[in-house]
Amino acid sequence: MSPGRDWARTGAVAAVVLVCDQVTKALVRGGIAQGDQRRVIPGLITLVHDQNSGVAFSLLTGSGVGVVVITLVVLLGLTAFHARHRTRRLMWVVTGTIVGGALGNLVDRVRTGSVTDFVKLPAWPAFNLADSAITLGVIALIVILGFRGATERPS
Repeated sequence: MSPGRDWARTGAVAAVVLVCDQVTKALVRGGIAQGDQRRVIPGLITLVHDQNSGVAFSLLTGSGVGVVVITLVVLLGLTAFHARHRTRRLMWVVTGTIVGGALGNLVDRVRTGSVTDFVKLPAWPAFNLADSAITLGVIALIVILGFRGATERPS
């Protein structure tokens, strides 16, 4: 696959994740007052409206500019990694998913200084679609890297 087509597919995945993330967060901000909750599956899934100024598990809370800078550095590193390993099967999906999720949370941080979280599971902090995309993307990246020879695609 040509590099241009590969980057276009990666960008398309990132754009879809970003748009879906921003739409779901807007629906939550417009439909659930901050601090309120709606039980979807009692005892399992609750929709909430939380604002998180930190990163995963509220780490680095209140470090706005620092979190933005760290996010941009990680995105730059991921983009460079993708450029070097783009011939691995599904690398474009994995990279697009992680980038889209990171950009979704970055948009929130730049716009309001915090991220809207809305999915709450028992004994787990609230999270959002961007967080899920990043997590699933990183897991998929680990799987892809673990199967080195089997995942190469023809150039």
